[in-house]
Amino acid sequence: MKRIVVIGGGESGAGAAILARRKGFDVFLSDGSKLKDRYRKMLQDESIAFEEEGHSAELILNADEIIKSPGVPYENKMIQQAINKKIPVISEIEFAGRYTNATIIGITGTNGKTTTTHLTYHILKKGGLDVRMAGNVGNSFALEVATNERDCAYYVLELSSFQLDGVYDFRPHIAILTNITPDHLDRYQYKLQNYIDAKFRITRAQTSNDYFIYCADDPITMQEIEKREFKSKLLSFTLKDDNTKAAYIHNDKIIINLKNNVTDMFINELALQGKHNLYNSMAAAVAARLVEVRKESIRESLADFENIEHRLEFVARIKGVDFINDSKATNVNSAWYALECMHNPVIWIAGGVDKGNDYSILVPLVKEKVKAIICLGKDNEKLKAAFGDMVETLVETQSMQEAVKAGYYLGKKGDVVLLSPACASFDLFENYEDRGHQFKKFVREL
Repeated sequence: MKRIVVIGGGESGAGAAILARRKGFDVFLSDGSKLKDRYRKMLQDESIAFEEEGHSAELILNADEIIKSPGVPYENKMIQQAINKKIPVISEIEFAGRYTNATIIGITGTNGKTTTTHLTYHILKKGGLDVRMAGNVGNSFALEVATNERDCAYYVLELSSFQLDGVYDFRPHIAILTNITPDHLDRYQYKLQNYIDAKFRITRAQTSNDYFIYCADDPITMQEIEKREFKSKLLSFTLKDDNTKAAYIHNDKIIINLKNNVTDMFINELALQGKHNLYNSMAAAVAARLVEVRKESIRESLADFENIEHRLEFVARIKGVDFINDSKATNVNSAWYALECMHNPVIWIAGGVDKGNDYSILVPLVKEKVKAIICLGKDNEKLKAAFGDMVETLVETQSMQEAVKAGYYLGKKGDVVLLSPACASFDLFENYEDRGHQFKKFVREL
């Protein structure tokens, strides 16, 4: 019996172990940290052998194949030993892809991938298609494949660079790349090209029957496309008036033009406003037209979509001050989009785990829009160095309650208190969701 070892016991690892078990493999899971109760119970319920708070070489290096969770870096000692022993190391996405016949729409990019994933799923679902959503959002892809007795017609998957690192034969029929800006460089030897290469793995196994949708306005993406060869059909979107593209802007309308079949919609009718959301709406609409969702259904879906939690989410207006939760902004570019959307003076809550951030692109927006900065992190030195002399007030805080109270006291009628951290959350919070939930909780207690 083939032996599968899963390294990492979070959402991805537990899902992969359950799928492997249900497909009849000898399965073992190993996690260097303590498992969350939920995942431990899932493994126990499936009678899957596991260990936590350490790795046992004798139980791992006898694997026929290793499934590496996205949170585990390739520098991990066990992963390195496995690679040296020529044991194949793959991602949960690669493994799950073997066990579904569904048409896959895979979505990656530094920013916008979560919104684009939710929006694409919403359009397909509303259009009457048999579709599920998984990957880096909701349930892991493997858990969805394992626990649904019936295969679906379509999967819409959000895919992070860490998940794509371990794909080889995984083939999305439609691959979407929203954009590329420097992120997670701490996991890529601080080399941007390594990160770019990870993103482009989404196209690796595509054929001439597949599609690759990308942003023609994104300089890094365009530079890479010039250097690479693709088997799939290339389709791009732009905010320019350029009818050679699959999606573009003309007379305040989004135009989707595929095979000389045009779908259009006024920009002001879109549920999601802001320049970045025009890109997300275009990418999702092009994908939806490729799977033949009706034009009218696409228009309705783009008009009635409700934004996802922790992404520019309005929380409350208190004494004329708006509190907005953009905890999902875990990198500089996401924070740029958030600040760009603001039309009132901003009290900006920022900080956390710096991933090699370059804050220089934020300087013009901070000078123009930000009246105060509330630093929220264990180490705020880089933020202070970047912006300390640009704003009248800069406050350091060590907890969300402290940060929210500081925003409340600094705010005047017409101001916005914006949580858009530009950093990862792991110094003070479990994840960006925990950070966002705490923000909302303390705002509501004001």
